[in-house]
Amino acid sequence: MDRHKLRSHVFDKTGIKVDVDDPIFALVALNEAVLAETVERQLALLDAATQALAAQARAAGGLPAAVPQPAPQAPLSAAWFSPREWRLLGAAAIVSVACALLVLGGAALLYTL
Repeated sequence: MDRHKLRSHVFDKTGIKVDVDDPIFALVALNEAVLAETVERQLALLDAATQALAAQARAAGGLPAAVPQPAPQAPLSAAWFSPREWRLLGAAAIVSVACALLVLGGAALLYTL
């Protein structure tokens, strides 16, 4: 956290001068800690959900079994993912963005109340 940069940002936006030793920076540090913990929990939940989704896809026959395979020596022009895998990656990306928005929205609601 760069206090001088934050101080300048607050002054630019509001015209209020904030000293680098102002107690408001304790709240900023607390906010960073809470956000980091929340993001960590959400990433763990997302990872668990992704693994469960992959297990369900494997059970349905949509994905091959998770067996470690040696790295292929294919040319760079070969496709990395099949169309089905791209769809699964897209769905996972949408879920992760939705989770992030949910976390940020919840945090915003908590801080405004």
